[in-house]
Amino acid sequence: MLLIRPVLDLVKSLPVLLGALLFGRGEPWQWIGLVFTAIAVCTGVSHVLTSRYRITGSQVEWHTGLLLRKQRAIPRDRIRTVDVTSEPKHRLFSLAAARIGTGRHSHGKGPGKDELVLDAVTTAEAQRLRTLLLHRKTDAVATEAAVPPEQLIAAVDKRWLRYAPFTLSGLAVVGAAVGTVYHFAHELHFDPIQFSLVQTVVGHFADTPTWLSLVLAAVGLLVLVSLLSIGGYVLSFWNFRLTREPAGTLHIRRGLITTRSVSIEEDRLRGAEIREPLPLRLAGGARCVAIAGGLREGKGADKGGGLLLPPAPLARAHEVVAEVLGEDPAATPLVRHPRRALYRRLSRAVLGVLLLAAALYGLAWLGALPDWPWQVALVLLPVAALVGWDRYRGLGHALLDRYLVTRSGSLDRGTAAVRCDGMTGIVVERSYFQRRAGLITLIAPVAAGKGRYRVLDVGEADGLALADRALPGLLTPFLTADRDRG
Repeated sequence: MLLIRPVLDLVKSLPVLLGALLFGRGEPWQWIGLVFTAIAVCTGVSHVLTSRYRITGSQVEWHTGLLLRKQRAIPRDRIRTVDVTSEPKHRLFSLAAARIGTGRHSHGKGPGKDELVLDAVTTAEAQRLRTLLLHRKTDAVATEAAVPPEQLIAAVDKRWLRYAPFTLSGLAVVGAAVGTVYHFAHELHFDPIQFSLVQTVVGHFADTPTWLSLVLAAVGLLVLVSLLSIGGYVLSFWNFRLTREPAGTLHIRRGLITTRSVSIEEDRLRGAEIREPLPLRLAGGARCVAIAGGLREGKGADKGGGLLLPPAPLARAHEVVAEVLGEDPAATPLVRHPRRALYRRLSRAVLGVLLLAAALYGLAWLGALPDWPWQVALVLLPVAALVGWDRYRGLGHALLDRYLVTRSGSLDRGTAAVRCDGMTGIVVERSYFQRRAGLITLIAPVAAGKGRYRVLDVGEADGLALADRALPGLLTPFLTADRDRG
């Protein structure tokens, strides 16, 4: 890290350093930038030299700092996650970063008070820490002696690459790249048309019929998005393995350049969710996510920690759910919701397009826009109605012995199976329009995953009966009070 940390600090200070060297030109303030960079590098080096950690029988302690000392400790009985990540800068020297946390969310950019980041330790030491801190049920001597054998549940298959273009991750990359280039070009007052290559391409499309230009552009964009999506799939999910350890822990490893290792205690599993975004669903694929207590589901390094299966065949996702939970509640037939839920979805979808068309027509009438935008909006009416119908077709729920199953969504459909004993209560919501339609929405709060799972637009009588069966006796005082008033 004495080789890595100064380079990283120099990269972070590069704008200040370049500004001082290029625009200072002997001015006194030039030295301020150089001093700032030197302080940043020295601070990083001192952080590496003074960082120490210790594991006692009751807590994990971490100390760092030369002039400003920092100390942090986490009780071992509150540790829920040990997330091991090895980026290229780590893998160059066989190192890894171990994130030890209690599973509580941190709203800041850096690690929260309930998390320690050991950056960096050797790869072997990171795995030893993961085993030592999470496998509390096993004998300590046996735990430190060797990593116990694992049972393989799922591993990535090269044939699953065919699902990568349907994840649309490449489209996000293209959008971000175009936005970044446009932003810098605008800030620098630079016109990309000045490039001869761009002029040639624009001239070629100008001499081509409009319909053919649109087709060529769409095909080119499709090919580019597909290639980027495949590349992103390989980088993120290559070497993916989901295993079960004898200590009752699910172990997830994935990544090609940046590797990541996540452990989930099975005692903290509250269910599982099968996600089917529309393009992936049309291709017959899905991905599986764990609903687990104490598992961080934030942004950046915390994102995707509960992924049990990358985009893969839908049948394989159900097999993983059955293997992890011991049964597959997500595959049970679901109860259809009333037709009134269909009317709500159709009316909202169609009304949204009509309002958009009316606004565009008003702008065209004022001369601010041509006529074709509001005409295109009207053409989208059948598409909006189809989306509303598909959203209704995706609605469903079921109550098994131990699980409440709910499904909703069209563009991003999800089927969640939540353990009833993991629910912290039940919430009944009714909007004004739901009351008129005789519908309610049930919300199952869970201290895991997204935090709440909804049964949308179910009939009032059926919904209350479902809530009463999911958590017997919880709604009895409210139902009795309503009955007495009636």
